[in-house]
Amino acid sequence: MTDLTTVRNGHRPETPQPDGGPRLPSVLIATRHGESTANVEFRHADASGALSVPITCRDADIPLSLHGQDQARDLGRWWAGRPPADRPRSVWCSPYVRTAETARIALAQASGLGAVPVGLPVRYDERLRDRELGVLEMLTKAAIERDHPAEAERRRRMGELYYRPPGGESWLDVALRVRDLLRDLGEEEAGRPVLVVAHDCTVLMLRHVLERPAEEELLALPPVANCSTSLWRAREGRLRPAGWNRTEHLSA
Repeated sequence: MTDLTTVRNGHRPETPQPDGGPRLPSVLIATRHGESTANVEFRHADASGALSVPITCRDADIPLSLHGQDQARDLGRWWAGRPPADRPRSVWCSPYVRTAETARIALAQASGLGAVPVGLPVRYDERLRDRELGVLEMLTKAAIERDHPAEAERRRRMGELYYRPPGGESWLDVALRVRDLLRDLGEEEAGRPVLVVAHDCTVLMLRHVLERPAEEELLALPPVANCSTSLWRAREGRLRPAGWNRTEHLSA
């Protein structure tokens, strides 16, 4: 596997796996990064119909907003408040700046509250990166309709699950790399609670892979909220849902 950075904590699994059964984390918790500066700019652009946003860096380099930093601290407090058996001792994270910042801030908050060891390692894995949008990257809705009307129509016709922009990925393309990541995560984190810090589409495709909802159900779900928590527990040989897109831990 080709990670940008790989760090192992060296602990043995806390709970044994059934003989012959799949190796699974005891608990898998997934979160989307905190609000980013791009989230703010695109929200304003969509509301006003603007054709551009003042972003010049790569998607991978977009940082958190100040509010996003506060959300990451809220996530760290939630982490610290989990029952000890559910408290992640391993973090897998997208290598993008906004996810790395979220993991760092949340971990510092949880460590400061004495809930996790100081300096807990974070594993950065490129398979958790955001969906790549190819020619549509960094374009507002209004700009896509003006400059790529055929793509806008094809997107509406095919639906988000299957639509792949030129040079980019469909939701199902993201699901393929998420499925591959889950195999490694299960092997390496068997019996341990794990936190995954990723992006809206990545978290949504975790649900797609683990729960196998119908396309209509998946498309009807509201967007994954910044620093929300979604949780699955290992039971009867599968990771089973125990909470989706929860936000009550976040400050107003």
